[in-house]
Amino acid sequence: MDTINPKIKLSALWLFILLNIIFRDIHQFTMKSHLEMLLTGYYNGTKVTETIMLIGGIVLEIPIAMVLFSLLLKRKLNRPINIAAVVISFGLFMMELPSDMDDTFFKIIEMIGLGAIVVTAWKWRSDDQAYSL
Repeated sequence: MDTINPKIKLSALWLFILLNIIFRDIHQFTMKSHLEMLLTGYYNGTKVTETIMLIGGIVLEIPIAMVLFSLLLKRKLNRPINIAAVVISFGLFMMELPSDMDDTFFKIIEMIGLGAIVVTAWKWRSDDQAYSL
């Protein structure tokens, strides 16, 4: 039975999470009420400032960086960094609880992806194995 190289699997899972985040945001922008709220300078009652935008960028940078790090780092460093990135991402993702059904759907999918990353990193035993796609 062929197995997928854990580096490729981890990178693909981070990309999966990133795409879910992006498309959830794009999905929100199709709603008139969402756009009107953004034009006021407030989002869910919070004033949108440069600091808030920076924090949002940092939150998004974690999955972006992990797509690359998962491919480049050796197993010894890759496993703990992936698990730490999941813990940090989970905490940051849960700071904003879902406000409607589609947000809940995307949040559940993101959490499943984070769980798959932990399982993959945890079960990754050796760099010496030959892998194929």
